[in-house]
Amino acid sequence: MANYFPMRDVERLADALFEAPLRGPRQMPMDLYRDGDHYILSADLPGIDPGSVDVDVDGQLLTIRAERTLPNAENVKWITRERTSGSFLRQLSLGQGIDTDRISANYENGVLSVMIPVSERAKPRKVAVTTGGVAEGTIEADAPQAQLENSNA
Repeated sequence: MANYFPMRDVERLADALFEAPLRGPRQMPMDLYRDGDHYILSADLPGIDPGSVDVDVDGQLLTIRAERTLPNAENVKWITRERTSGSFLRQLSLGQGIDTDRISANYENGVLSVMIPVSERAKPRKVAVTTGGVAEGTIEADAPQAQLENSNA
């Protein structure tokens, strides 16, 4: 025998009322962390057709789109329908120091993983310290005076 909980009906009604205006793109839960020279973004997209997942990079903007469609069964009387169909959208500003040409993505078991590599020039590096003499890359003492003046302009 099934138990009847009137508060469950009130919760479902409240969910239906508050979620109705959200027919537009839905957010997807995600984690973002740095592991060495890569940022790793993991986004939950359960029940998504992998062919509908789209990852775009435009300048420093990363956009993830996906679509979930549920089967439309005729002559069916729904008892409960909590899974929704619709569009999912997430946009992130990547900022500077990202190698946007090498971003890659993989979708497996309902999780989209996006590998975002740090650019070479943004990686920490050691600077050589010299003693005495002139450090490499500096202007030597016998350089023409005109060249020195132009470099200060």
